[in-house]
Amino acid sequence: MLTSLSIKNYALIQELHVTFDEGFSIITGETGAGKSILLGALGLVLGKRADVSYLKDATQKCFIEAQFNIRDYELKSFFDTEDLDYEELTILRREILPSGKSRAFINDTPTTLNVLTSLSEKLIDIHSQHQTLELSDTQFQFRIIDALASNESKIASYKRGLVLYNQLQKELKQIESKQLEAKQQYEYNLHLFNELELAGLKVGEQEKIETTLDKLNNVETIKLSLDESYQIAENEEYGIVSLINTFKVKLQQIAELSKEYKELFERIQSLEIEFKDIVSEVENLNEAVQYNPSEIEKLNDKLQMIYDLQKKHSVATITELLAIQEVLSEKVYEVENSSKIMGEKMKKIEKVSVDLNKLAKTIRKNREVVIPKFKSKLETILESLGMENARFEFKLLATDLFLSNGKDELKLLFSANKGANYGELKKIASGGELSRIMLAVKSILASYINLPTIIFDEIDSGVSGEISNRMGDIMQQMSKDMQVISITHLPQIAGKGLHHFKVYKEDVSGQIITQLKKLDSGERISEIAEMLGGKDLSDAAKAHARELLN
Repeated sequence: MLTSLSIKNYALIQELHVTFDEGFSIITGETGAGKSILLGALGLVLGKRADVSYLKDATQKCFIEAQFNIRDYELKSFFDTEDLDYEELTILRREILPSGKSRAFINDTPTTLNVLTSLSEKLIDIHSQHQTLELSDTQFQFRIIDALASNESKIASYKRGLVLYNQLQKELKQIESKQLEAKQQYEYNLHLFNELELAGLKVGEQEKIETTLDKLNNVETIKLSLDESYQIAENEEYGIVSLINTFKVKLQQIAELSKEYKELFERIQSLEIEFKDIVSEVENLNEAVQYNPSEIEKLNDKLQMIYDLQKKHSVATITELLAIQEVLSEKVYEVENSSKIMGEKMKKIEKVSVDLNKLAKTIRKNREVVIPKFKSKLETILESLGMENARFEFKLLATDLFLSNGKDELKLLFSANKGANYGELKKIASGGELSRIMLAVKSILASYINLPTIIFDEIDSGVSGEISNRMGDIMQQMSKDMQVISITHLPQIAGKGLHHFKVYKEDVSGQIITQLKKLDSGERISEIAEMLGGKDLSDAAKAHARELLN
C-alpha cells in the first residue's frame, strides 16, 4: 500500500509530504485547489512522461517520491528479474531536471520508465474520469474478463507464441518472394556458380601461381646465378669454401692461447658449417631448375582464367570470388530445394498454430465460465446503486483469426431500463451510470486481484443523494481488503472515510501554492459541513456533517 508521498517543486506545489494509512481515505478540496496536481505528481513517479513545464521553479529540479509497503504482495521475483534491491518498504523516486531530462529510481537504483511502470501497475490503480470512458473499449472489457478468469499467464504465453507465428509468416513470405526472384535468375546464377566451381579456386592460389611463373619465366637468369654462385664457393684455388677453411686453420693454431682466440675459432667453425649448407642448397636448387614450357602454358592459362573471373565479378582476390561462389550456391540451392525449404517453414508455422489454437481454446473456456458470474455480480451491485433495471449482454464470438489476446471477439451490450433495447454502452449510459458501472467493475475486480491500492478520482461524478451514499458503502467495503483513496466532491462519500485529507491553496510570500493536510475530527466536521452548505457554516450543516461521520 501507499504509505507516503513527497513532492517538491511540482506545478503549484512548493514542497509537500503526506503519509497515508490503511483502509479508506478521502481527499477533498475546492475546484482548482490542486487535486489534479496531486494525481499528476503521483502519475509521474509511477512512470508517466514528463517535461520541464511541470517545474514550479524552472531553475530547480522537481522531486517526487512515493513509498509503498509491499510485504504481502509476493513481488520479490520481479525485483530479482529486474536486478533491483528488494525492500518491504520500497521507494519509487522520479527527478525532473531543469534541462528537461528525467531520472527514475527504485530503492535508490537507477531504472527505466518501462520498469517503473511495470512495478507501479502491480502496486496501484488510479481511476480517472477519462478511464470511465474506457468501459466502452473492447480491449478494456477483455482485460476485466481475463483478470476475473485468471487468464493473464495464458495470454502472456499466447502473445509470445503470436510473435513467433507472425515472424514465421513474415519469413515465409520473404522466402516466397526471394524464390520467385531466384527462379527468374536461376539459369544465369547456375551458369556463374558452375563456372566458379569448375575453376576449383583455392585461397592463396593466385599468389602461388604468380610466384611460380616468375621463376619459370626467369630460368636462365636463375640457373646462371646459382651456377656462378656455386663456382665462387667451390673453386679449388680461390673458392670461398677453401678460403674459409684456410682462415679457420690459421685461427686454430692460436685457439688455445687465449679465450678470445678460441671464441673466434668456434665462430668460424660455425660459419663454415652454415656456409657449406648454403652451398649444398644452391647446388640442389641449381639441379632442380628446369625449363618447362608446358607447365608455363598451363599456369598462364589458370592465371588468366582467375583474372577473367575477377574482372567479370568486379573483385580483386580469390577470397572474394569464393564468397560470391558461396552466395550463388545458396541461391541455386534455394531454387532447387524450394519445396523442401517452404515445407520446413510451413511445418514450423503449423506447430506454432496448433499451440496457439490450444491456448486460445483454453482462454475462451475460461472466459465463458466467468462471464455469467461477472454479469450477475455486476447487475446485483448496480441494483444496489439505483440501477435495478440495468442489464448486460456479453457476446463472445469465435473467429478464425489469431487476435492479440486470443481468437474471440467481444460485444458488450447494455440496457438501462426495463423493456428497453440493448445497445452500446457509450451510446446508452449516462455519465452518472458510467460512474456507477465503473465502481461496480472495480469492486468486483478487487476481490479477484491482489492489488495493494486503488485511487478513485471523482468516480462519483454525475451522482448524488442516496446513490452516492451507497457508492461510499462499496468503497468502504473494498477498503477492508485493500487501501482505497477517493477524491470526492460529495459529503456522503467523504463521511465514509477512515482518514480525511484536504487540498487547499494558500498565499505564501506572494506566491500561490497547493497544500495538503490531514484533518482531525473537528476539521472534518467543518469540511463536510462546508461541502453541504457552503462557506457560511450553519448549525444544521454541522449537525448533518456529524450525522454523516457517525
